[in-house]
Amino acid sequence: MKYEWKKHAKELYLPKNKPELLTVPDFKFFMIDGKGNPNSEEFSEAIGVLYSSAYAIKMLPKKNIIPEGYFEYTVFPLEGIWDLAEEARGLEELDLNSLIYSIMIRQPDFVTDKLAQEVINSVKIKKPHPLLDKVSFNALEEGLCVQMLHLGPYEDEPKSFSLMEDYCAQNNLRRRTMVHREIYLSDARKTQPEKLKTVLRFQVEKA
Repeated sequence: MKYEWKKHAKELYLPKNKPELLTVPDFKFFMIDGKGNPNSEEFSEAIGVLYSSAYAIKMLPKKNIIPEGYFEYTVFPLEGIWDLAEEARGLEELDLNSLIYSIMIRQPDFVTDKLAQEVINSVKIKKPHPLLDKVSFNALEEGLCVQMLHLGPYEDEPKSFSLMEDYCAQNNLRRRTMVHREIYLSDARKTQPEKLKTVLRFQVEKA
């Protein structure tokens, strides 16, 4: 049976548009770390490089390469972990050039370190790009988190984060860090800002 994250992992990827508590296990990702404006050309190219790597894994059977444990699946959505450079903290307006990020695409459990590196090397040959040297393959565990679905433009995310902070205060929780994660359910290039769907999530602990 084909694994489709929209059907089989709704609790992780399709939350309601109100805060909720969940425990997120560890998953493996292709990742690129960077700093700067997410509206930049480099950021857009980094997304393209990640998808090239992700689809190279998915299409292995087309090359008669069947990794041990392989199963059919839908490619996972783009995600991002976001922080702010120290010098930009406390400013009245957000400085997009001071954003620190890790953008990533989750990989199925059958992908090993060895297979990931082999695929990255093959993509370098087929679709060479300087940013491929920045692609890493890592396991990340978030643990206890608060999340919700944000509907609308990215600029309005503070409204949703305020609801999440209120939820924490009401449930004896506190944020572990100001870093947060976003999961992009919409393609911002093809979707009107008011129709964007983004999962917002941050790690918490008991207060």
